[in-house]
Amino acid sequence: MCFSVSRNQAFLLIETSCSLVARLPNTLAALEKGDIDLYKASKVSQLTREVSDEIAAQVDAFMADRLAGRDSGAIRKSVNGAVQKFDRAGYRERAERKRARRHVSLDHEDETMSTLSGLLPSEVASSIYASMSRAARVRRARDKSRTLDQHRADVFAERLLAEDGHGEPRAHIHVYVDFLTLAGAREDPAILAGYGPIPDWLVREIASEPGSTWSRLITDPATGQLLEAGADKYRSPASLARLIKARDRECTHPGCHRPAEFSEIDHIIPRARNGGTDHHNCHGACKIHNLLKEEPGWSAMPTGDGGMTITTPSGRTYDSTPEPLHDPRPEPEGGTPPF
Repeated sequence: MCFSVSRNQAFLLIETSCSLVARLPNTLAALEKGDIDLYKASKVSQLTREVSDEIAAQVDAFMADRLAGRDSGAIRKSVNGAVQKFDRAGYRERAERKRARRHVSLDHEDETMSTLSGLLPSEVASSIYASMSRAARVRRARDKSRTLDQHRADVFAERLLAEDGHGEPRAHIHVYVDFLTLAGAREDPAILAGYGPIPDWLVREIASEPGSTWSRLITDPATGQLLEAGADKYRSPASLARLIKARDRECTHPGCHRPAEFSEIDHIIPRARNGGTDHHNCHGACKIHNLLKEEPGWSAMPTGDGGMTITTPSGRTYDSTPEPLHDPRPEPEGGTPPF
């Protein structure tokens, strides 16, 4: 029998199959039950490729009830977080090795175009690449601790992030981290908006950067869901938006992972139909999915705390609930904080 697949695709299919059978029995069971498809199963396989059989078994058990009804992006983030949880030292070693390989690539395409982290006219891309390379070689002559590719990548980032081409580069990102993890008392992963879990050591590096700003988030320890964002009461418009963006972190439409800070705050039940302006009926949604629910045949009903049930024109329903900021935590015995 001929499947007409490439060598690389055949290798990936064989690798995934062997991994499911030998190391990931819970993921295989979910595939056999139809809870996930092969593509979603491959996410578990690929992200556990470099860990030991023991770690793979722990990740597989952790993911057993976190596979059904989730899209591949959400599964990837959960598996990534589980690998960090069960293989902290190995994850850090692999992360540092990959971070050291940072580089800028230039690929010339057809019809005078080239790709440099985006599609540009070839002469513009070549000029940018040559200019970055000149600056990188000067830096490399002074600093041998970084490779030429690393210097080139750093120049690339600085020029893109510098405001008006002057001053120090400023990156605007949202990271959600437990205070005890930030203080070094816990090693739980943090959440980088739009990406997913990042290890505790990395978030402490980010937090120590000059110019970092802070906002207080208060969660329910029993559920991990957000209760308050910032010092103000969440019912005021500004702090309500803060709470929703921090709670949702992404567009709440199933399968969409656009960060909430780049999305819109909107009502699940429109105000025109007496929808309330509160944290139960408001959520973060990208512009496309915000408009989609107004199309004929689409509807959404809130289920509380930003969750909703979406009904499509074909009558199918999908539930969407913001991911908790952390796993449920048991109440401390005798009123002692769980340090």
